[in-house]
Formats: sequence, C-alpha cells, structure tokens
Amino acid sequence: MTAEQQQALSNKIEELKGSLTGDMFNDMEIRDQIHNLEMQLNGTKPSDSHFDCVGCGS
Repeated sequence: MTAEQQQALSNKIEELKGSLTGDMFNDMEIRDQIHNLEMQLNGTKPSDSHFDCVGCGS
C-alpha cells in the first residue's frame, strides 16, 4: 500500500470518527466501517477478500 493510500484511509477513518454520535445503535454501522478500514490500514485483511474478518466472521 502506498503512502497516499494509507493517508487516504487514515483521513476516512478520522472523518468517520468525527461523525460518531455516541449512540451505540446509531453508530454501529459507522464503527463497522472504521473497523474494516483499520484492518486494511494495518494489513490484517486482504484488500481483495470478500470476508471482512476470517477470525470473527464479521
């Protein structure tokens, strides 16, 4: 992953974190998106995988 791609993912994560409301039920989808982006950023998920997380099945 290039530095530009990493920066774009980091920016998107920060944008999503800024849109959290504090309501667990309303934030579930946003938190899921953040989790998926963080896994891509950290290299814990293959970018071409149709499974988000093999370990937890999410």
